[in-house]
Amino acid sequence: MKGRIERLRALLAQDGLDAALISGAAGIRYFSGFTSEDATVLVTGRSCCLFTDFRYTIQAREQTEGYEVVECDPAHLTEALAAVLARDGCRRCGFEADRMTVAQHERLVKLPAQLVPLSRPLAALRMIKSPDEIESLRRAQQLADRSFSELLGRVHAGMTEREVVAELNYIGARLGSEGPSFDPIAGSGPNGAMCHAVPSERRLQAGDLVVLDFGCVVDGYHSDMTRTFAVGHASDECRRIYDIVREAHERALDALRAGVTGRALDAVARDYIAAQGYGACFGHSLGHGFGLEIHEEPRASTRSETVFEPGMTITIEPGIYVEGLCGVRIEDCCVVTEDGYIDLVSSPKELLIVS
Repeated sequence: MKGRIERLRALLAQDGLDAALISGAAGIRYFSGFTSEDATVLVTGRSCCLFTDFRYTIQAREQTEGYEVVECDPAHLTEALAAVLARDGCRRCGFEADRMTVAQHERLVKLPAQLVPLSRPLAALRMIKSPDEIESLRRAQQLADRSFSELLGRVHAGMTEREVVAELNYIGARLGSEGPSFDPIAGSGPNGAMCHAVPSERRLQAGDLVVLDFGCVVDGYHSDMTRTFAVGHASDECRRIYDIVREAHERALDALRAGVTGRALDAVARDYIAAQGYGACFGHSLGHGFGLEIHEEPRASTRSETVFEPGMTITIEPGIYVEGLCGVRIEDCCVVTEDGYIDLVSSPKELLIVS
């Protein structure tokens, strides 16, 4: 944690700032170790303070080191922040503009310091993962792989999409996941054409492809994977679509390494899918970073100029979605290395068939 604070203070000095106000749950945990969302962190050149209310003060003192824990009613947070800013002589304060409501911002403008948006630089600090972070991500993905393997032995025609997800969440919790990385996506048959299908009461039928996107959490770190499987059998058209997505996935993995831009990586998969006649059916980006949040920087998209560096995380998740027929997505979560990547996912990529 000390190294993270040192890097944050170096960032503040570089940008001519005296303090950083952290209000997002991921940033709070990253810079303090505190695991609740009901807090605000203020880091200055002289001190580190965590503001929370009576419910969490004991937890905050146990989870943080080198922090002054300030018990504070949320209604009086502005006054408490102002007192520390004045005490530490802070005139310019960076803040996470994308982590607060308009009402919260209206209260903060009353602080005796100029507020300067700092969201992008703070996100950049978290892009390169430490060995400990990568280990937590590896363990989270191991749980996801084990959950998927066990689920395949239980899924069958006649189950609803909601029942599939309920079973998946139960398995993950039993194996030790702190929770799902996000509400799992499950789309069967034509529902699979909705990229972010919400599990419904639709029952799995023979011939369906089922898109399942989910992850597990360890130490607050989120894994992310997608597999598409068939119920009983798959039509020739669905198999062809699956094979195209799998090839696009493999080509993108082959291109992944330090020095590649997010846009160039996205183009590898996108251009291949387009050449097969399904370009209009791949409408989302190729991938995103993951860590304390399920979606982090960097991105692999048509707009991303980020140059990948060792230690960054990225998902590789091409897909094809044909309305009225099916969806196919294959997703692995990876860690970038100097000459390639570490694929954290071990689940098979061939089209699996369940009864």
